[in-house]
Amino acid sequence: MKEILGSKDDVSLSKLEEYIDILENGGKLERDELEELLVSDAHIPIYRAADRVRRKCVGDDIHLRGLIEFSSYCCRTCTYCGLRAPNIKIKRYRLDKDEIFQCAQNAVQHYRLRTIVLQSGEDREFRINDLCKIVDKIKKLDVAVTLSIGELPREEYAELKKAGADRFLLRIETTNRELYERCHPGMSHGNRIRCLYDLKELGYETGTGSLVGIPGQTAKMLADDLLFFKKIDVDMLGIGPFIPCPDTPFEGNAGGEIDIVLKMVALARLLMPDINIPATTALGVKDGDGHKKGLSCGANVIMPNVGPREYKTLYAIYPGKGGEAAGIDNQITRIQTLASQLGRNISEDYGFRR
Repeated sequence: MKEILGSKDDVSLSKLEEYIDILENGGKLERDELEELLVSDAHIPIYRAADRVRRKCVGDDIHLRGLIEFSSYCCRTCTYCGLRAPNIKIKRYRLDKDEIFQCAQNAVQHYRLRTIVLQSGEDREFRINDLCKIVDKIKKLDVAVTLSIGELPREEYAELKKAGADRFLLRIETTNRELYERCHPGMSHGNRIRCLYDLKELGYETGTGSLVGIPGQTAKMLADDLLFFKKIDVDMLGIGPFIPCPDTPFEGNAGGEIDIVLKMVALARLLMPDINIPATTALGVKDGDGHKKGLSCGANVIMPNVGPREYKTLYAIYPGKGGEAAGIDNQITRIQTLASQLGRNISEDYGFRR
């Protein structure tokens, strides 16, 4: 990752500590100063500062979001994703409305989860009216509903909001226009940003995020990502490592480095103290202690997969994700054990931004 990020002259430890202190006390840094933090070897002071800010601003609660990956069909050709439309080597699936609801109902009734996340590839077989009916029915379970279903016209985002959707996750992966369009053939960087602003204006808690380690990415680009997220006042931010996936154009590249991911998480917490930040699934796949490390660097959310067990390995966006095929009982037990080790609590509320 150092080759990807590039290198800078060493910055004195005192200067780095000054930058960290500025952020911890609510101050601002310029892009080049954030870049210096990203490429420095001073990991631990950044992590500790982020953990202090997390505790002060959002407390010790870990919010659980029950994830249902309801369709692996996608019309896009993203160069890093195993679900890309040209990939004919994977088995696709699509849950029906009743199956989706049953997953949500089980998560709420048996595991007391207060947020359901509906995620899919950009599957055009799901019409907006059907999606609205699904959202409306799940809302009757007295939960918050998060959608992660890609780019839609503003009017369709509005219909889903009216049906009861509370949050929307639309990761931009990189805010650099050239890199974004290289990673997302046929897609528009400007339209992605339009979608994020539409979601904010419509009253969604809006989430986005970065994919760390994309071929061609630099520390300057990552610093720009952080400043963009603060500018648009995101409510949720998912940051994970790039994991090369077979049968994609990026399959032969190196993956993202955990320390850079963790520094991005930590800096996000320092820049945006009250937002929700997950310890992402990809972080846990890349590093066996990834969730623990993420929660120690500013994260406060984990998303257990509550979808049908037989389909979890088929949502093949990157290798290793099938490890999430563990049953819900096992996932929840692991999270409870982790929370206990960290002296944290499992939240029983909806987990809206404070």
